[in-house]
Amino acid sequence: MSITSYSRALLFGRWYRNDIDEQGNETVEYSQLSSDGSFEFTFITMGIKGEIIEEITELGDWGLVGDIHFTMTKNELVDGDIYAADLNNDDNYQAYKVLALDHKHFHYQHRITNEEYIMRRVVDNLGHC
Repeated sequence: MSITSYSRALLFGRWYRNDIDEQGNETVEYSQLSSDGSFEFTFITMGIKGEIIEEITELGDWGLVGDIHFTMTKNELVDGDIYAADLNNDDNYQAYKVLALDHKHFHYQHRITNEEYIMRRVVDNLGHC
């Protein structure tokens, strides 16, 4: 059995994805994955009229080994205040199988739920390539 191995460095930087749920609400995720293994994930859910229903920011650690991407949420940001996450809560630990990864796209699948996600790199500098 062959395991595809991906470079951690491909994940460094800012990423974005959005989804529409069954009710027509849009969830947007902004992710910052740092080279020191820390992350910041912000999830914003907006209603059909564009109003913000919910905004959650999680802070923690991430890693990539072979084709397994994992996260551990350590803190949550609520109304500008940081609160420690309950490290006894299983929901603060997640693991994903990387299906594809390059400098523009990150496609991964949750190891338990099998939900798939596709993130796109956020480009800070627009200009000539």
